[in-house]
Amino acid sequence: MARTRQSGGSCVSPYVVRAALAFALVVPLATGGCVHPSATIRAQSLARQNREDEAVVVLQQRLAKQPDDVAARRLLIRLLGSTGDLLAARGQVEELARWLPPNDPAPSIELGHALELTHRYDEALGAYDQAAALAPASPDGPREGGMRAARWGELEQARPRLEEALRRGASDAETWHTLGLVRLHLEDYDGAADAYRAGAARDPRCAECWLGLASVGLVSGDPQLALDAYERVIALTPRFASAQLGRAWALAQLGRKLEAARALDTAQELGAPPGPIAKQRAALASPAAPLAPSPPGTEAPSGGAQRAE
Repeated sequence: MARTRQSGGSCVSPYVVRAALAFALVVPLATGGCVHPSATIRAQSLARQNREDEAVVVLQQRLAKQPDDVAARRLLIRLLGSTGDLLAARGQVEELARWLPPNDPAPSIELGHALELTHRYDEALGAYDQAAALAPASPDGPREGGMRAARWGELEQARPRLEEALRRGASDAETWHTLGLVRLHLEDYDGAADAYRAGAARDPRCAECWLGLASVGLVSGDPQLALDAYERVIALTPRFASAQLGRAWALAQLGRKLEAARALDTAQELGAPPGPIAKQRAALASPAAPLAPSPPGTEAPSGGAQRAE
């Protein structure tokens, strides 16, 4: 069965979340009065140039001299996964465990990333679950499993893991936002609104949480909720044309048609697609034509890489 891997959204970008090779600790090394990039930074730079094999060598050389460099070893595991060398990645996972406290979830989480990079998604989720079991007080394992499952579009798998991570103490806006997105697409609109509000309370500048709350208003037919949320989005991102389209829909639904028309003018000035603008203008001009929710303001998982099972 083919499944679609999708992004769960984040406050930096929707899950977009995080690239699998983005892990790094920026720790410059000072030598002789000069600052040199760490092996981790150099390896990341090579990986961005699609020179993963060279990046692996850089990290291996670093670890031969400094075997307790946990950041370098974690990045090495992911790079080995990206090159398809899962056997070597597993060996590095075992070595990583030697340098961390007992029952630390990090080795299982890194194994999950390596498995995911080799497209072994069910095994990856199992590794994240193992991390959750090894450290029952830590939110890291269930959070990682939930975030990754949401990225793959596995909403039923993502929801309990994200909720468990929050029960264990995760409180970042990204986790709340992803849970809101999952609940939204499972049609639990009240639960989605609660999650988005919690994320916005954690970080009021998280435009994605406010956009998610606006999406709840759109799909549940609550124009006042949508309007309030879109106005928060626009306050944070004034040039977001799609938010003006959603705001216009909400204003029209509330009978505030002159304000809706001005919102459409603003959306047009900001470069919104002409099709949705024309559709909403036609609806405003014809009282008998109902205004349907406008897609541009609605959250949807992004991505599209196919997962084959």
